[in-house]
Amino acid sequence: MSSETDVNPASPRHAADQTPVLQAKGLVKKYGRVVAIDGSDLELYPGEILAVIGDNGAGKSSLIKALSGALVPDSGEIFLDGQRVQFRTPMDARSAGIETVYQTLAVAPGLDIADNLFLGREQRRPGPLGSVFRMLDRAHMRSEAKRHMSELGVATLQNIGQAVESLSGGQRQAVAVARSAAFGSKVVILDEPTAALGVKEGNRVLQLIRDVRDRGLPVILISHNMPHVFEIADRIHIQRLGRRATVITPRSHSMSEAVAIMTGAAEPPPHTA
Repeated sequence: MSSETDVNPASPRHAADQTPVLQAKGLVKKYGRVVAIDGSDLELYPGEILAVIGDNGAGKSSLIKALSGALVPDSGEIFLDGQRVQFRTPMDARSAGIETVYQTLAVAPGLDIADNLFLGREQRRPGPLGSVFRMLDRAHMRSEAKRHMSELGVATLQNIGQAVESLSGGQRQAVAVARSAAFGSKVVILDEPTAALGVKEGNRVLQLIRDVRDRGLPVILISHNMPHVFEIADRIHIQRLGRRATVITPRSHSMSEAVAIMTGAAEPPPHTA
């Protein structure tokens, strides 16, 4: 496994040395006279957790939806591994290796853990049973689901056939994060993953995010929880008035300074992080 120095790219030379895994240039999205994204930029580098913060109405959600294919920007460019891409639907982004976990989780409470991990990607049994009779290969899906959960250190879920509706909020979030890590080959985007969770469960989800990053998947984390942001992020993208105000790091700025930039109480420093 890489050392902390290897996986933590938050340094002045980082941007110059590496091609972003995911990059947005000048994204614009308007709804009539309302400007949701006003020429916003973003860079996500290999092996990092990039937090995106901003006040309500700053354009965070619209920016992330553009990157995940949930909305099509009016103008601007998106690059994946240096190649320009166009996402017309979330499936386009998923097919390109970008997995998103929204704040609403989008888990199916009535299904079990394995079914939720393979939701929309159900595997059929080999041969005529799968191709003709469309029978699901539940044994394989449960085995793979157990492996993915185990790789992320989710040891509290012993029964992979357990219905998701019987899980705690933190356990449900763990299932959603595990699903994104299992199928995201390029990028994982997490929208408020610790919202409405207690301290213990919130900390467990933060560790899951670190585990995803340490497995080689860069993560975009959208959060209002500043202590969590400063605990886990390598760099912090501050969104204000529909565009990027600046990028800082937990070492270069304090939480109060980040909030001041976010709310417009302080001038943002030049973007160097």
